[in-house]
Parts: sequence; structure tokens; C-alpha cells
Amino acid sequence: MLLTLSDVLDREELDETLKLIGGLGWRDGAETAGGTARAVKHNQQADLTSRLGTQVQHKLKARVECHPVLRAAAQPRQFSKLIVSRTEAGGGYGHHVDNPFMPIGTSRLRTDFSFTLFLSEPDTYEGGELEIELAGMTQSVKLPPGSLVLYPSTTLHRVAPVTSGTRLACVGWIESAIPDAAVREILFDLENLRSSLVGKLDLQSPEMLVLSKSISNLTRRFGQS
Repeated sequence: MLLTLSDVLDREELDETLKLIGGLGWRDGAETAGGTARAVKHNQQADLTSRLGTQVQHKLKARVECHPVLRAAAQPRQFSKLIVSRTEAGGGYGHHVDNPFMPIGTSRLRTDFSFTLFLSEPDTYEGGELEIELAGMTQSVKLPPGSLVLYPSTTLHRVAPVTSGTRLACVGWIESAIPDAAVREILFDLENLRSSLVGKLDLQSPEMLVLSKSISNLTRRFGQS
């Protein structure tokens, strides 16, 4: 499942975030990459350990976590810490697959979904498309700032080389409460159906009650607390 979501950040939130990011320090992105990915990762990552960085982290994470379509699609159990990435001319991130597990506090997170929240206007940089390998095809994604793409962490993907300008993006990972991707898709379809029926059917109608019961029982049957 690949989804693009617009307006995760509105214009005011985006401007505030970019202003905060402008005050952050940066380090070599290869420092946080796994063994094979380290050789093909050529970008910089913001230092989010400072007070200002923590503010950026909390601000962006709050907007991503509350998005209703993302929640319906991913069924999040937990979110990773976020990374703010800066890729300038000559940089990029070659083909790789994300680590299956990532540390989170004293435990670890299984990476079911990856996401990229775009922060730069697409006409301010050349290249830098997120290219995702899906079922024999390559999906190329370059979205307006404030928009997000959600995709399976199991896929090979890359950030195409940036040939001019600067690409800013926020990336992160989600562990789903529903490990089975096929069940997640069924639940997403049912949630979309329920949303489309709100206002057309009374919430206490037999149809809506059965639909809500089915969603709850599928989640109970296949979910992890």
C-alpha cells in the first residue's frame, strides 16, 4: 500500500517549522545508516537532540500521528523518532531497504511503514525524487511541501540524486498494531466505507452497528496491544 496525503502541515505550520529547522545543526547522514545503506547515503541530518531539535521533533510528530487517513491505513502501534534530512546538489540516497527493527527507548520498533514528509517546494530543487519499487514498477514521488507519502518499509527505494537546489524532508517509521498487511488493507477499506456512510446512515442503524462491530472484531482478532 502506497498513499500520498496532502496538507499534513498547513502553510502556517510549514513556515513555522522551516524557521525552526533553520536554527538546527547538521551532521553526516551516513552516521545513522545500516551497513549496506551507509555506502549509498549522501545527505545531512539535523541534530534533533537539542532543545530546538526536540521542539521540531514534537511539532512534526504531532501532526503526522493525528492524521486520520494515516491512522486508518497504518493502524499505528508506535512511531519512531523522526529524522529531518537535507540533501544538496551531488547528494542522494541509493537503493536500500530500511532496517527491519529500529531502537525506540529501551525496546525496539518493527518497521512496517516508512514515510516521507516533504518540506521543500518541488521547483526549488532538481532531482531528489523518492523512487519506490512496487510490484515490477518504480513509483516516483515528489510532493508539495506539507504533503506525505506512506509506503511499505519492505520495499527497495532510493532518493534520486539532487542535481541543484536543496531537498528538505522529514522521515520516520511506523510499527503497525496489525502485522498482517492483507488484514490492514481490509480494515482500511472498511474504515473508508464507514467514513463514506457517515451522514447517510444513522450511527445506530443496523448497518453501521454491524460494520463497526466487524472492524472492532477484526482488530481484536489480528491486532497487537
